[in-house]
Amino acid sequence: MIIWLASYPKSGNTWVRSFLNSLLFNKDNSADLNELSKIDQYPKRSHFKNLVIEIDNLEELSLNWIKSQKIINQDNQIKLLKTHHALCNYKNSFFTNGEVSLGAVHIVRDPRNVISSVLYHFSKKNYEEAKQFLFDENKALGKKFDLNDPNANRNIFTVISSWKNHYNSWKQFKKNYLLIRYEDLLANPYREFIKLSEYLSKLLSIKFENEKIDTAVKSNSFENLQRLERENGFSESIIDKKTGLKKRFFNLGPENDWTKLLNNELRENIEKEFEIEMRELKYI
Repeated sequence: MIIWLASYPKSGNTWVRSFLNSLLFNKDNSADLNELSKIDQYPKRSHFKNLVIEIDNLEELSLNWIKSQKIINQDNQIKLLKTHHALCNYKNSFFTNGEVSLGAVHIVRDPRNVISSVLYHFSKKNYEEAKQFLFDENKALGKKFDLNDPNANRNIFTVISSWKNHYNSWKQFKKNYLLIRYEDLLANPYREFIKLSEYLSKLLSIKFENEKIDTAVKSNSFENLQRLERENGFSESIIDKKTGLKKRFFNLGPENDWTKLLNNELRENIEKEFEIEMRELKYI
């Protein structure tokens, strides 16, 4: 059965995944950015092997979302999967359901801070382009298969929709649902990671020792993850379209502060577009 780590892009999913990787898979509970594949990404092209003919066709892909997840579950093991996919229904094909899923950890981030990360990570020309990214209800990631693309397996059609629709979709997943705000992770990582550890303890029937949790929390501080990326690189960082060089994945973190980066007009645009959701999440 699958436990989802679901989030809109640039909302802290990789940070959470790194903590869980340290807690569950590293004997010394240290952080290792280049071992995160133990918590896989979904979807990937390899998940649809022998299932589809035109993998870049959304309709054919959607017909096989749950089929591919059933195949993933054939070993009858509980597994964590990261996804940026919205919990959508495309032409009566659902992204996932309670039959193949055990639960969902839903990570959200204030869209006024997401926008600066989108601007940087996706090489948008300006904040206006980044805003359209967040507002686009038809937004999808991925691109057609390219044999020369080293990330071709991960570059598959992924429906994310707008920030608002993405949040509203996953909050409907009520089976073992846990909401984590990125801002709370920044303010008190120990408390939030303890909450996450307790959530997994119940589902996995595992007792995590406090010492192991402490080590995993410390080794996954944002500053340490930045250091590890700087010293050892990170396979999931992307190439800057302008320079051809890899961009830092762990970029601003706590320094990404919308009160210092956004002008009033842009802030008001975001708050107006996402007012209901932001009030619900206590962002405004």
